[in-house]
Amino acid sequence: MITIGGENLIDYVQTEVKDGLPVYTAIPGGSCYNVAIAAARQGQTVSYVTPISTDSLGNVLAQRLIDDGIQLATPRTDAPTSLAVVSVNNGQPSYQFYRSDTADRQITPDTLDAAISDQTRVFHIGSLALIEGADADLWEQRFATLAANDVITSLDPNARPVVVKDKGPYVARLLRIMKHARVLKLSDEDLEYLAPDQQLMEAFEHICSETQAAIIILTKGADGAVVRCGSTQFDVAAAQANPLVDTVGAGDTFMGTLLVEISKTGLSASKLGSIAKDDLTRIVTRAAKAAALNCQSAGCNPPYEQDL
Repeated sequence: MITIGGENLIDYVQTEVKDGLPVYTAIPGGSCYNVAIAAARQGQTVSYVTPISTDSLGNVLAQRLIDDGIQLATPRTDAPTSLAVVSVNNGQPSYQFYRSDTADRQITPDTLDAAISDQTRVFHIGSLALIEGADADLWEQRFATLAANDVITSLDPNARPVVVKDKGPYVARLLRIMKHARVLKLSDEDLEYLAPDQQLMEAFEHICSETQAAIIILTKGADGAVVRCGSTQFDVAAAQANPLVDTVGAGDTFMGTLLVEISKTGLSASKLGSIAKDDLTRIVTRAAKAAALNCQSAGCNPPYEQDL
């Protein structure tokens, strides 16, 4: 089983201006939420352990997971759904996030004890859930505990600087969590934020020295990915989207596909570093292809197994 924690939210995206007023479209999302969908659409048993609101927006979020066969492992809550508002002024997007006391932050040690199954082989976390607060601390603690129990722990920082109020503690948390990750995916944008004074590959080498991850992947958009496993490092070309509609959810689709293929190997966390280069190349190539297929439609719409 692949178990996913982390945020769920509604993106209100400005799509037009009508009679002088902005018009917004509500889109279900959240990085970890999208990863869960990407993994489930490729035939894996997926459990989502973050609470979802009982409000009308929460119904939309929950139903989309249910439609793809994802287990809602945590009882829903009356707290409101998190919101992200994306407005456009003079062609430039601006972002506002509303996540104070929202449903996806209502986790406790007891709820996670009940929600995370003993059948969990892969656990993934990242993005907004790790920025601040008691919930971020709890995700960090649970991640370390699962790593100690030979679960394949997966981290995608998917940094969102616009939401971060205090960068120092946030980066420190990410570096602590990286020490317990067995699979680590970073984007070039993540590294630009985490290590702004270093060149890209210099920053990548620094992060590699800070983690015990068996598999470390740096994604660079159209320039492909760098893959590190033990002493082996190699490049994988990006797949081409045809047509390219937008890149929303591409990284999440890549991540979900990566977790599916790693799970299929049957390797435990302690044995993950022994994966053959050819197998890892195939896995990352497939993840790149899934990301490209996602980019051929608007928004985050990961491919199904038959599409691959």
